[in-house]
Amino acid sequence: MRGRFRDQGGMFSYISPEQRVPPDHPLRRVGDLVRAVLKELSAWFGRLYASEGRPSVPPEQLLSALLLQVFYGIRSERQLIEQLDYNLLFRWFVGLSPDDPVWDATTFTKNRERLQSGDILQKFMTRLLNHPEVEPLLSDEHFSIDGTLIEAWASQKSFRPKDGSAGDGSDFHGQTRKNDTHASTTDPDSRLYRKASGREAKLSYMGHAIMENRHGLAVGGMVSEANGTVERSASEAMLQTARGQAGHRITVGEDKAYDCAEHVANLRAMQVTPHVTQNNAETKTGKRRHSAIDGRTTRHAGYGMSQSRRAMIECIFGWGKQHGTMRKTKHRGLARVSGDFLLNLIGYNLIRLPKLIDA
Repeated sequence: MRGRFRDQGGMFSYISPEQRVPPDHPLRRVGDLVRAVLKELSAWFGRLYASEGRPSVPPEQLLSALLLQVFYGIRSERQLIEQLDYNLLFRWFVGLSPDDPVWDATTFTKNRERLQSGDILQKFMTRLLNHPEVEPLLSDEHFSIDGTLIEAWASQKSFRPKDGSAGDGSDFHGQTRKNDTHASTTDPDSRLYRKASGREAKLSYMGHAIMENRHGLAVGGMVSEANGTVERSASEAMLQTARGQAGHRITVGEDKAYDCAEHVANLRAMQVTPHVTQNNAETKTGKRRHSAIDGRTTRHAGYGMSQSRRAMIECIFGWGKQHGTMRKTKHRGLARVSGDFLLNLIGYNLIRLPKLIDA
C-alpha cells in the first residue's frame, strides 16, 4: 500500500534529541569526557563573569559549540550558529533543547574572547589530560616536538611598507619585501615566511605542539610569529614545562631543523635527552654539515624508537588541517590564533580518546 505524503508532518514532536542520537554515536563518548571536564571548570567560569547584569552565553555551551566547529571543520562562527539552529545532533551535544533559541553570531564571538582571555582553553586541556581514564594512557618520559605553518587570514596586498610609501599594495612585483620593513595592515602579527627553499612566501604563524610518545596525544601547544629560530625557542619553553611536571629526566624526538649546537646544549642543561635527527647532509658547496648529535646519543636503542614515534606528530597537524580549522586560520592576532590552535589540539585528542580508552 502506498504511503500517504504529508508535507511538513505534525506540528509537535515528543521525541527528545537524546532519543534521536544513536547509542553508539561517536560524539556520545566525546560528550561524556567534555561534560566531566566542564564540571571541574565551573568555578573558573564563575570568575570570568560579573555577579549582576544580563546572562551571557553559558560558557559550557560556548566551549562545546567551539569544539563542534573543530570536529566538523565549520568555516566560520556564523555558519556554526546556523547549524545549531537546525541540526539536532549539534543541539544535543551543546545542551540546547529543540525549542531553545540560538545566539546571535556577534554575541557568540564576543563571549568567545572572554574564554581566551581567561586562559580557559589551557585549563581545559590540562583537566582533560588529568582525567582518570586519560592519565594512564600518557607517557611522562618520552615526548616529541614539531612545528607547522598556519596561513594567516591576510592577503599579500596587505603586506605594505611600514612607512606607507607603496600605495595600495596591489603591485608589488620586483619589490624587495621583508618583515623588517613591511607589515600586514590587516593582521600585523603575521609574518612573511617560506616553508622551504623554492616555495612561495606566505603571511603565516608558526604553531608548535608537544606530543607524548605512548599513544601520540598532544599534551601542549603554542603559536608564535613565523621566523627561522622560533621553533627551537618554543621547544625549549614547552620542554621546560614538561620537565618540571615530570620531575625526572625526559627525552624528546625532533627533526633535523632542531639540530643546532646551542639548542642541544640547552636541552641537556634542562635534563632533557635530545633525540634529534642528525643534520649532516652535504651542502650545495660540497661541504658536510657537522651535527650536534653524535654516537653517544645515536648508539642507544631509545634514539631509534624516538625517531620512529616522532613521525606521529604529523598526524596531529594533518588532522587539524584536513578536518579541523588549522589549514588557514579565520582569526587575526596572535592571541586569537593561539586559542584556535589549542582548540584543534583538544579536538584531536577528544576524537582519539574513546577508542584508546576502550582498547
